[in-house]
Amino acid sequence: MAGVFTFHVVSPEGNVLKEDIEFVILPGVNGELGILPNHAPLIAALDAGVIHYTINGTKTKLAISGGFAEVSDNKATVLADTAEFGEAIDVPRALAAKERAEKRLAEKSADTDIRRAEYALRRAIARINAADSKRD
Repeated sequence: MAGVFTFHVVSPEGNVLKEDIEFVILPGVNGELGILPNHAPLIAALDAGVIHYTINGTKTKLAISGGFAEVSDNKATVLADTAEFGEAIDVPRALAAKERAEKRLAEKSADTDIRRAEYALRRAIARINAADSKRD
């Protein structure tokens, strides 16, 4: 196959994905990272967000809750804290988690862990976005 590279996603649960793909967009902590075949070597921290990748012209989404990416030798590897394919996400549960996080952030009591609530909100939004087949 011309114009492809190996993309591997691993989470604590095991191998999530290993495919030859054409393109991937990763949610870096400082913004999105686009990776094409023959990309320069790279190591990057990833934020909670959606991975968008293309195989044979078909776009697929994968929600992650952070991790790291390494790109070298025409291979991209993501070590993700969690990883879920968009079609496997329980959208009502993700929406409920989003509402809980927004409520915690709005109340801001002395007991509220703001960083944890912000992370929960980012993760819920990533899961909702990955499940939404209309958004690319």
